[in-house]
Amino acid sequence: MSMIKKKRIAVIGATGFTGLDLIYYLSKHPKVKIIKLCATKNLGKNISQFDKRLTKKLPKISALKTINWNEIDLVFLSLPNGEAQKIIKKTFYKYEHLKYIDLSADFRITDPKKYHENYKLKHKAKNLISKSLYSISEFNKKKIKNYRIIANPGCYPTSIQIPIIPLVKKRLINLRDITIDSKSGFSGAGKKLEKKFKHKNLYSSTFAYGVKNHRHICEIDQEIFKLTKRKISYSFNPYLLPTYRGILTSIYVKLKPKVSLNKIRNEIINFYKKCKFIKILKLNSQLGSGNVLNTNNCEISVCKTRLKNKIVIFSAIDNLVKGASGQAVQNMNLLYSFSEKMGLNE
Repeated sequence: MSMIKKKRIAVIGATGFTGLDLIYYLSKHPKVKIIKLCATKNLGKNISQFDKRLTKKLPKISALKTINWNEIDLVFLSLPNGEAQKIIKKTFYKYEHLKYIDLSADFRITDPKKYHENYKLKHKAKNLISKSLYSISEFNKKKIKNYRIIANPGCYPTSIQIPIIPLVKKRLINLRDITIDSKSGFSGAGKKLEKKFKHKNLYSSTFAYGVKNHRHICEIDQEIFKLTKRKISYSFNPYLLPTYRGILTSIYVKLKPKVSLNKIRNEIINFYKKCKFIKILKLNSQLGSGNVLNTNNCEISVCKTRLKNKIVIFSAIDNLVKGASGQAVQNMNLLYSFSEKMGLNE
């Protein structure tokens, strides 16, 4: 394919953990051309200084104001919460050809009041929320093409929704008294990790946080109800691990009467039978995050516990890939009818 037909891409927030992973996958993609890499610092530097994997010739880091929006087809926004909405508000109506994939929380929450409650920010583009689509890729393969603003999901919600949505839809599990815990590598907290977490031995200890109300809960509630028309009652607790990347989520549920462990696994298999990145293991398989690191895969294992009719479902993703940059590229592929795995091959 000629260079003219390639989609012209800008990445804003290029030097963060997620931004660098995003650039890595885009740099391998045969149908895109990276036009701009933007940040607020390190202007004029080569992006390879921040990630040794980026060996291809890429644009130097530049300021947002240098973008000519007419020369861009799609912009990835990997920015702190509250920043993407400002950029989209200024450009959405002026440049009608432009599409956006936002990796922050700015367009994940449909209710501006809940966004404010959880992120302590007032939404500055409320009228554009209805024009955006929250997209875990596997759930939006057809409708995504109808939207210009794609809200990339949070990493914890991705790891939770993928295994549980099929079961809630079919009412195979008790929708009350569900326990969920998710353990994440510290890259999920971004480069300002040390400002967010003050606990002792930060890089060599496990830390539980967000016990009462983690801000991803509103996102999980919203999407489970939207996709299943049912509410679930659950406790959720995230943990920070002394490892760079990866998430392991454990979901403890009670089975409905006459529902077997095998039926649960088969339902998940059937639901995702056409999904390239969802991998269902054999029953009672041990599972960690090791297999999914640096991939866009989600591995799922359904296991019995010592309690009758109570099971645990494990899901593992890379928080920076399927939980962020990889899913963003997957969403782009769906948006433009590219092969879903393009640029994401292991």
